[in-house]
Amino acid sequence: MFKQDLLQDAERLLGELRAAGLMIAAAESCTGGLISAVLTSIAGSSEVVERGFVTYSNEAKSELLGVPADLIAMHGAVSEQVARAMAVGALAASRAQITVAVTGIAGPGGGSEEKPVGLVYLGAVLRGSEPIGRECRFGDAGRDEVRIRSVAVAFDLVRAAMKT
Repeated sequence: MFKQDLLQDAERLLGELRAAGLMIAAAESCTGGLISAVLTSIAGSSEVVERGFVTYSNEAKSELLGVPADLIAMHGAVSEQVARAMAVGALAASRAQITVAVTGIAGPGGGSEEKPVGLVYLGAVLRGSEPIGRECRFGDAGRDEVRIRSVAVAFDLVRAAMKT
């Protein structure tokens, strides 16, 4: 279902999380659950994956993750501020010790000059640490490609958050 290199990276990440004694939760918008899907494609992932949230609408981001509606109104749902708030909210709404969140514009439509198709923001946070974020500009690489690349970056960001 997924490319072998992405599955191998997921397996490595699960091993790193297991070795650190960490459970992970994902809060996803533009990836629609792909982070969780890739992680749970690996046998034994239930030891590490605590839960996932698909918060595609602004209302879901607020209701399930506690992202303030005024933060979304001020910066837009596709922003680093919202990605970080999603990660913090997923931490508060789960028993995980580390979370990752993603929000963006996968395309083919929905982009603007200010926020073009392929713009993705990610956030991650380790319990007891400050959230970190990352901006990615994948360009109009196609909806599936933007989403898959976002998953790969999410794995890297989790690793970075583990070091905070």
